[in-house]
Amino acid sequence: MSRFGEDQPLGVLPQGAPRPPVVVLVEPQLGENIGMVARAMGNFGWSQLRLVKPRDGWPSASASATASNSRAIVEEAQLFGAVDEAVADLSLVLVTSARKHDMVKPVIGPAEAATRACAHAGRSGAPAEGGGQPARVGYIFGREAWGLTNDEVSAGNAIVTLPVDPERASLNLAQCVLLCAYEWRLAAFRASGFDSEPTLLPVEQVDRGPVATQADLTGFYEHLEGLLAARGFFHPPEKRDRMVRNLRAIFQRGDLTAQEVRTLRGVLASLDRAHERR
Repeated sequence: MSRFGEDQPLGVLPQGAPRPPVVVLVEPQLGENIGMVARAMGNFGWSQLRLVKPRDGWPSASASATASNSRAIVEEAQLFGAVDEAVADLSLVLVTSARKHDMVKPVIGPAEAATRACAHAGRSGAPAEGGGQPARVGYIFGREAWGLTNDEVSAGNAIVTLPVDPERASLNLAQCVLLCAYEWRLAAFRASGFDSEPTLLPVEQVDRGPVATQADLTGFYEHLEGLLAARGFFHPPEKRDRMVRNLRAIFQRGDLTAQEVRTLRGVLASLDRAHERR
């Protein structure tokens, strides 16, 4: 497998990556929520939004305003009259729900769902089962207030449940979409042959200068401890050795450079001069 960032632009899925899933929102209540869903989708490369009977009608100015730079997802959203119509062309449907439903269906987490979605969609441009277009995957998200009915859940191949606190299981609609999309994007990179984390920006490497030697550190420690001893810090005397070890341990964890040690000694000298003046 390749390491992310070696020959791949940051955050860009390679050619041949699995096709992103469709998002189906069932009777979403607020245009602002739809816009936030679109924004979450855009963050992770999802673009196909389908709406089943949005409560406040469509189009929605508030959805477009909230979508920010993912406004195109809102403008291109498709409307449907029922869940069955919205998923008719999909061959794998993942239903999100935090509630138990009286039916025999696999219940999986968002990471496993993402892995299944990528495996099912396969590579971009691959022939679908039976020929024609590539296999399509969709995620169904229910109403903000009470989720999905049993009949709507029955349209899915599996139930996706997030590992939330049971006492506070209700998630904002956009949060749920974002978590699923995030896991999908990680799985899409893995499916494309990358074995490293694709979401972290590379840390800029700055030349900090030569690292401090033990002699540099020893000089600083002696400077610090001498000033502290003169001010009566090491009390009672029998605890001095342990206090010195604790002090040195603090600075040893800092991976200090030679310049940083000189700066610290300058600080000590300045404080000492100020004390003498007083």
